[in-house]
Amino acid sequence: MTTPPFVKHILFATDFSDDASRAQEYAVHLAGACDAKLDVLHVIEAPHEMQADAESLGIVGRSRDAAARQLEEVRDELARRGTPARVRLLLGNPSEHIHQAAREQNIDLMVLGAQGRTNVLYGLIGKTAERLIHEGPCPVLAVPGSRQDAVEMPPTDRPALIRHILAPLDFSTPSLDAVEYAVHLAKGVGATVTLMHVLEPASYDLDCGLGVIEEESSKRDYWNRQLIDLRDVVTAFDLQADVALCGGVPSDAILASALRQHADLIVMGTHGRRGISPDRCGSVAEAVLRRATCPVLTVKTGKFDPGHRRVVPNALERHVTKGEDA
Repeated sequence: MTTPPFVKHILFATDFSDDASRAQEYAVHLAGACDAKLDVLHVIEAPHEMQADAESLGIVGRSRDAAARQLEEVRDELARRGTPARVRLLLGNPSEHIHQAAREQNIDLMVLGAQGRTNVLYGLIGKTAERLIHEGPCPVLAVPGSRQDAVEMPPTDRPALIRHILAPLDFSTPSLDAVEYAVHLAKGVGATVTLMHVLEPASYDLDCGLGVIEEESSKRDYWNRQLIDLRDVVTAFDLQADVALCGGVPSDAILASALRQHADLIVMGTHGRRGISPDRCGSVAEAVLRRATCPVLTVKTGKFDPGHRRVVPNALERHVTKGEDA
């Protein structure tokens, strides 16, 4: 295994929820696999009005003391496991503080729970995750709570948390950047990769004829060839990879494929024709994030170092111009 060249500093944001506890395992696993520094941040969310009177200040103060003790416990546990971490406690808006910390510390990857506590004094990590995916300066790994098939491992025996990565793509440049990220991550943790493309079902009308059916068949053949060509590029990087060409609603197809393949991680772009858009709540990446049973790593920008030598091309020569899918 080789160290991914673009993950040098990881920020783990915790609200001490069950999801955050599982996210911590992924932060530790990736810090070890990537030989990266690890920061742990907790933000106590307290609206300004709660800081205006003595009673509210007392509540916030007690919450701060309790959170400080929990952070110390997290730091001590990580140290016992051989993963030193710097911990930090802040008061205010979680997404703003996490975003600011990521920028100031030049963070390469943010890790946090997909959902979280609903107590206003602990912060809403679920909503924070969605906002950071929209606005954050680096990729975000959102981790749901423990699955029923999860196996409890002793702290000294780190499990191979990421064995198989599902990388959906629409062949746009942002989605190819996400595949580039997935490929290097897979190399670093020793995982296999499935490259997936979803063909949305055609809208047939009463005049649908043989020509339309042939066109759909031609499109399927075209995208399958593109997947195979990309797979060959990935396997030349000394990775085990396969392809999946599916039809249906993109988010449903991605989630079904992740379950069918027992994927440990989904890596996908947040832009492209079906990425996350601030003006479109029903986007594919957002739908996957909300419903996935495995962690989802969203890549808005890969944050590749200058001079990074790509494995995956950042553009695709297109030959289908009519009715293309993505």
